[in-house]
Amino acid sequence: MLARKLEMDPAELRLKNLIKPEQFPYKNKTGWEYDSGNYEQALRKSMQMAGYDDLRREQQEKRARGELMGIGISFFTETVGAGPRKHMDIVGLGMADGAELRIHPAGKAVVRISVQSQGQGHETTFAQIVAEEIGIPPEDIDVVHGDTDQTPFGLGTYGSRSTPVSAAAVALVARKVREKAKFIAAAMLETRPEDLEWEKGRWFVKGDPSIGKTMAEIAMGAHGTVTLPEGIDGNLDAEVTYDPPNLTFPFGAYFCVVDVDPGTGHVKVRRFIAVDDCSTRINPMIIEGQVHGGLTDGVGMALMQFIEFDKEGNNLGGTFMDYLIPTALEVPDWETGFTVTPSPHHPIGAKGIGESATVGSPPGNREPFVRATVVRAQHPTSAQAGDTGLLLADGTLEGFVGGACVQASVREYGLKSLASHEPLLLRVVAGEPSYVREGEPCRCPTRASAAGPSRSSSSRPCRHPGYWSSE
Repeated sequence: MLARKLEMDPAELRLKNLIKPEQFPYKNKTGWEYDSGNYEQALRKSMQMAGYDDLRREQQEKRARGELMGIGISFFTETVGAGPRKHMDIVGLGMADGAELRIHPAGKAVVRISVQSQGQGHETTFAQIVAEEIGIPPEDIDVVHGDTDQTPFGLGTYGSRSTPVSAAAVALVARKVREKAKFIAAAMLETRPEDLEWEKGRWFVKGDPSIGKTMAEIAMGAHGTVTLPEGIDGNLDAEVTYDPPNLTFPFGAYFCVVDVDPGTGHVKVRRFIAVDDCSTRINPMIIEGQVHGGLTDGVGMALMQFIEFDKEGNNLGGTFMDYLIPTALEVPDWETGFTVTPSPHHPIGAKGIGESATVGSPPGNREPFVRATVVRAQHPTSAQAGDTGLLLADGTLEGFVGGACVQASVREYGLKSLASHEPLLLRVVAGEPSYVREGEPCRCPTRASAAGPSRSSSSRPCRHPGYWSSE
C-alpha cells in the first residue's frame, strides 16, 4: 500500500529500505543485534530468478484483458537460536546446550547431543560436522540423541535452534578432541606439540608430511601403552557446554505468482521463488527438504487454513475436512536459490533453516484482495444485488459494482477494510459514502455494496439479513 501511495514498484521500495552489508552488526529498535546479512543480494537474486520485470509486464497485459494475476513479495529476517543465557531462560534454566564426543580405539566415534531430531536429519548433519572437524568418515560416527540417560543437558529442539546452538557445541567439542589428539600424537612421534601441523584427519610434523598420525592411530595410542604428557588422560574424548553470545538471523526473499478467478475468487499458486540465506550450508539436500516443507505449509496457512469459532465458542475448523492440509496438487514446483552470509559468532558460521520458509511463505502467498458484493441497489445505480468485484491492494478493481461514484467509494473504503482486516457495510448515496462495521445495527436506507478482506477463495452467506461477511 505504501508503494502504491508513493507510486513506486514494491520491489524497488524494499530495495531502498534494506539494511546495507556495511551496517552489520545492526542493532534494531528492540535492542537485538543482527549478526550479518547481504539483503540486497538475496532480493535481487530472487527477482532475477523470477524474471520480475517480465512478470510485471505480463500482469499488466492480463489486467487489460480482465484477468487477475497477483505478484506477492516477501522479505524477512528471522530470529533463531534461542540460547544466550544473558537474555533467555525457561523457568530459570539457562538455554546453553551440551555435546560429548568420544573416539574409540578402533577409530570410530560417538557424539551425544542435547537436542532431539524430529525429522530434521540431525544424525546426518551432526555427523558431517564432526567429520569435517576431525577427519573421521561420517559413516563411522554415531549420533546419540533423545535419551536423557546418555545425553548431556540441553533445552531442546524448537525455533530453529539445533544448528545455531547444539551444532555449535558439536563443532567445539570436536575441536577440543582434535587439540587433545595433538598432544597424544606428539608423544607418539616423540616431538613437541608445537612442531605438529594439522591436515584433515591427521597430525604431521611440520616440514615433513610423511611423518604423522591419523586420528584412528591416535585413538589407539591414547588407549594403548604410549607414555602420555602430564595432564592428558588415556582417552580421546571431551565435552562442551555452549552458551551462544547472540542469536542468529537467517533471512530470505520470496516471490509468489498467483492467478485469481474474478468470478469465484479462487486463488491458484502458479509459481513460487524462494531465496534463503542460512549461512553455512551443512547438507544442501536436507536444507531443500526443510524449505520445501515450509513453503508447502505456508500455502496452507495463507489460503487453506482458518480457525473460526461460533458464538458459543465451538471451533468450526476442528477437523482436516475444514482445516485443510496442502498436498502436491495445491502447490507448484518450488524454485529455490540461496546466498551465503556466514554468522561471525557461530563456530562454523551457520544460522539455521528449519522455520525460515514458514516465516516467508504466508505473506508471499497472499496477494491481498477485497471481494466487494452488492447487497442492495436502488435506482439510479445500474448495479444489481449480487454483482461482485475484486479489489487488489494496488487499487485495481475488477468486476462491476456500479458507476464511477460507487467504484471510487468501494476503492477507498475497500482499501481501509484491507488494512484493518475487518469487513464493513458501505452506503453510497449521492456521492456521500458512509459505512458500519459488521455486526453493528444498520441504519442505512440504501446499501449499495459491501466489502471485506478475503483470506482465501471461499466466502459464506451472511447469517443476518442485510449484512455481509467474508473469510
